[in-house]
Amino acid sequence: MYFVCMTVEPLTRRYHPIHPLDLFSTIAPLRRGGHADPTFRTDGEAVWRASRNAEGPVTMSMRRDGDDVDLAAWGPGAALALERAPTLLGEDDDDAGFHPEHPVVAGLHRRHAGVRMCRSEAVMEALVPTVMEQKVIGLEARRGYCRLVWSLGETAPGPAGLRVPPAASLLAHTPYWTFHPFAVERRRAETIIRAAATAAPLEALTTVAAAEARSRLEAQPGLGPWSAAEIALVALGDADAVSIGDYHLPNAVCHALAGLPRGTDAIMLELLEPFRGHRGRVIRLLMSAGIRAPRHGNRLALREMQRH
Repeated sequence: MYFVCMTVEPLTRRYHPIHPLDLFSTIAPLRRGGHADPTFRTDGEAVWRASRNAEGPVTMSMRRDGDDVDLAAWGPGAALALERAPTLLGEDDDDAGFHPEHPVVAGLHRRHAGVRMCRSEAVMEALVPTVMEQKVIGLEARRGYCRLVWSLGETAPGPAGLRVPPAASLLAHTPYWTFHPFAVERRRAETIIRAAATAAPLEALTTVAAAEARSRLEAQPGLGPWSAAEIALVALGDADAVSIGDYHLPNAVCHALAGLPRGTDAIMLELLEPFRGHRGRVIRLLMSAGIRAPRHGNRLALREMQRH
């Protein structure tokens, strides 16, 4: 592991994972705007991500080279991003006690051993798109998030042409109506604004136990169990987080684990109970494998947000 610092060149590091690592599948939850996400892109065998840490904006590229990962980072936050890269890529993800007996889960665990629980340690960067996804269809939320980053974010350092998500200090002083073009009504906009105003204690949740962090997130106005779990999965690498209240997840879990065409939160939790401690890991495996319940009914229509 090493660092090289030059005036115009990036800082670099070569990382040797201590676990099997599927780079793309592990890092995939950080892509929050689909393929149009201006903070994230793939380029051949490389993944590029723009973010913000305590030192400032950063763009980092991650590229597999045999068993290693070559990392390069640009911007004020480069050194800290490289230091935290192993955590981002799941080095601290402990699955030693995960020995599933369910044939579907056991098979997925064998075939997708390199899927780690990523840990971005960026609570606000997970919170904003999560709030935008509350109670709306995914396409609407993804489009809105992309527009938000293009409008309120900033040009990311480095050669990738990415955008850095807007800083909490900016969001905290953004009027709620500014969010309307991003398909966010007043209630969710004010949830984001309030959270941004208390960003420091929210970011400090990376230092407490996952269950306690989820509890504190649920106590935040405008957040609930679903939002807390979605944030914890990405920002905290919480391997036991379950997104209660999700529109599609109970159907997918119940279909995969019990062959049911439809499910409920209660049935989903019952089926996941044998995996307690790793329930979020089971969900990640199902999602990484593309397992979904059979689709029924019509798609929901996109909405047009009015200024009010």
